[in-house]
Amino acid sequence: MGLFFRLIFLTFLHARNSLYYLKMKKIKGIIMEGKKWNLCKKFCFLLPLICFAGLVVAKQGTGINLQVKKGLPFKIALFADLHFGEDAWTSWGPLQDDHSTEVMSFILDQEKPDLVIYLGDIITADNIAVANASLYWAQALSPIKQRCIPWASTFGNHDDASFVWPPEWFSDSGIPPLKCSSVNLSASEGANCSFMDTTRLQLMDHDITSSALSFSESGPRALWPSVSNYILDISSEDSETPVAYLYFLDSGGGSYPEVISTAQVKWFNSTSQKINPDSRVPEIVFWHIPSKAYNTVAPSDAIKKPCVGSINKENVAPQEAEYGIMKALEARPSVQAVFVGHNHGLDWCCPYKTFWLCFARHSGYGGYGDWPRGARILEITEKPFTLKSWIMMENGDVHSHIHLSHAI
Repeated sequence: MGLFFRLIFLTFLHARNSLYYLKMKKIKGIIMEGKKWNLCKKFCFLLPLICFAGLVVAKQGTGINLQVKKGLPFKIALFADLHFGEDAWTSWGPLQDDHSTEVMSFILDQEKPDLVIYLGDIITADNIAVANASLYWAQALSPIKQRCIPWASTFGNHDDASFVWPPEWFSDSGIPPLKCSSVNLSASEGANCSFMDTTRLQLMDHDITSSALSFSESGPRALWPSVSNYILDISSEDSETPVAYLYFLDSGGGSYPEVISTAQVKWFNSTSQKINPDSRVPEIVFWHIPSKAYNTVAPSDAIKKPCVGSINKENVAPQEAEYGIMKALEARPSVQAVFVGHNHGLDWCCPYKTFWLCFARHSGYGGYGDWPRGARILEITEKPFTLKSWIMMENGDVHSHIHLSHAI
């Protein structure tokens, strides 16, 4: 009964948020017209109920779960560095957001993933003057909501960064007409602009409550201001033992230093030992900013085996410090791979110790760099366990196939 009322509550919240968001899209002139708009306006509030029917309910008290269907692979799409809201006050910024939505929509339709992971820098908060940056977060989530795909999010260094005043606003050109109000998008005098940050907790609350499809969590309170720390399990249809554990860690940045703290490492150690004491279940790890270990395996020039990838156009930009997370991972033979974003000009996977260190692929048109956009795809099979990966590009090209579960 508790699960039923939770679903009804989330449906109500989704109806409110979806109708408001679609209204904003209609006002802003983003493509949604005629019958498509009317149909969506009528039925979008039913989305959580419609999608819920295709999800697997776990044991009592655990809510919705993710499950590998018997004989089928479980596919995950990683969207990294979308940077919605970049240069939000210009004509260029909203156009890039439209392009990012097109990239996601194409890849989702081609790959049809069972889960989407947003790997940080979903928005560029330091460019967003609107009082509620979650409007842009909602825009980034819209392609997967429309397709009834579950998702999970982790934070990057731009998601709750402080608004940065553009220097040119103080020149002769002055402050441009701003559209900052979450109520009246035609406001042009900046009266409804707050230039204040939307916090990690506020963004995560929006993510979680916007749909029953969200698997994101606000992690243990003891780890705050680091928020996106949690674990998901991919379950089996015919076994009590999970197929894999997915660990999400907040690598900081924005409102606090770019680090995975000692407290997070202790949490990882204690939690992994509790749920997977004998390391029998494979573990896959996700965060945004690469650790310093990435520098030790980075190709010096061209990407050569055993590394696999297509672009190596910049140096690794690692976290500010390291407080033991890599040693913790090295101590667990069950760890298969770590996936990060942050560097838009890197998309390689390289072996490190007994597991792999991988970059995703720059998915958004916001952010620096003009390399073609795409997404890293993961494919998990249960018997025997395998973890494969490749990159799907915005033009349909597929490359960088790799078996990450093979012994190093």
